[in-house]
Amino acid sequence: MKVWRLQAFPNAPYGGNKAGVVLEASELSDSDMQRIASEVGYSETAFVTPGTDTDFTVRFFTPTSEVDLCGHATIATFNLLRDQGIIQPGMYTQRTKAGVLRLDVRADMVFMEQNTPRFFETLETSDMERCFKEQNIIDHSLPIQVVSTGMKEIFVPIQDVETLHSLTPNINEIRHVSEDFDAIGLHAFALADEVDAYGRNFAPIVGISEESATGTSNGALSCYLYQYVRQSTEYTLRQGYSMNQPSEIHTKLDIENGTIVSVWVGGTAILVEKD
Repeated sequence: MKVWRLQAFPNAPYGGNKAGVVLEASELSDSDMQRIASEVGYSETAFVTPGTDTDFTVRFFTPTSEVDLCGHATIATFNLLRDQGIIQPGMYTQRTKAGVLRLDVRADMVFMEQNTPRFFETLETSDMERCFKEQNIIDHSLPIQVVSTGMKEIFVPIQDVETLHSLTPNINEIRHVSEDFDAIGLHAFALADEVDAYGRNFAPIVGISEESATGTSNGALSCYLYQYVRQSTEYTLRQGYSMNQPSEIHTKLDIENGTIVSVWVGGTAILVEKD
């Protein structure tokens, strides 16, 4: 079974987030997919099969479990499909466990549609205090809130970029808080001048201590920024800098009468190797 290994959203040759991709997964069982994802060892591996009512069906596995959707693995998958000549630039659909989503495949980049945003609970600062060893880190001008464009995530505004990059996460407590709020993880972020925000993502509930580029999280973050910071149709977001894996994610929002009607997350991917 051929496994392609790529880096999605790189902002340097060594940057981005690694994803495994299996392009011919029709004969694989669930246990086969889980075993392969565990052996690959990346945060997610995507398994592609032909669609029935869509162009493709894509499933995503972490080393420990299946997840409904993975942004960076989707970006890796469709950049790979284009580069291998399996598809041409254009619009495509994929069925995932988070629903049917569209892909805008361009010559040098892929944009993935996410679900329209859903805003859930706001949290107290005390809910976050046990998640990091440092104290007095929260930007109190913005809410701590659970937001989803496919998977629920806790968004935590941090005072500044320097503080964000110096945070020491308490992984066990992040797992507990994620469970308490039925979220896949926690996305800490800080507003910036040169781009809209820098972020750090922690999802120990699915076996990921920290991830260098998360498409689903940054799609939801752009909706959060539209709601609370700056109303725009395009955002540039960076992640992975604290891990020496610099990543850059581009997002687009389609707005009608002040309401977000579609969310797109885009970026490039580069091939690392194939088994």
